[in-house]
Amino acid sequence: MANTYTQLYIQYVFSVQGRENLIQERFRDELEKVICGIISKHKCKTYAIYCNPDHAHVFVGMHPTIAPSKLIEQVKSGSTNWLNSKRYIPGRFLWQDGFGAFTYSKSHIDKVVKYVLDQPLHHKKQTFKEEYIAFLKNFDVDFNSNYLFEWY
Repeated sequence: MANTYTQLYIQYVFSVQGRENLIQERFRDELEKVICGIISKHKCKTYAIYCNPDHAHVFVGMHPTIAPSKLIEQVKSGSTNWLNSKRYIPGRFLWQDGFGAFTYSKSHIDKVVKYVLDQPLHHKKQTFKEEYIAFLKNFDVDFNSNYLFEWY
């Protein structure tokens, strides 16, 4: 793309359907590598990723040829297909509909990378629901609690 210059950094947050703790430590690293591969295939750069048992955080440098919603659609469908083909979990794996996407400036990269990689520490102090609602409030996102992730 001649004459197209961008600097787009997005942290995606998305949840396992039913908020079940299906992502297990024994295959978490492999799943993260699959997700990174999908992101790279779309000319984007993964800065940090952490798949918690019931949700994931992925911090990405976006390429201007793909829309944020299209990238996460590809990540979720590709990783779902991979997980189901591996049969790591009983039954069928699905990501829940929807996602959060939060933008950052270049000066925040190190801080966001640290935040994503420190997910286990964050969730010793704060639930996913508390974390997600805090994101929405901190980014001044107008939301209706009836349409947030399913909380069980």
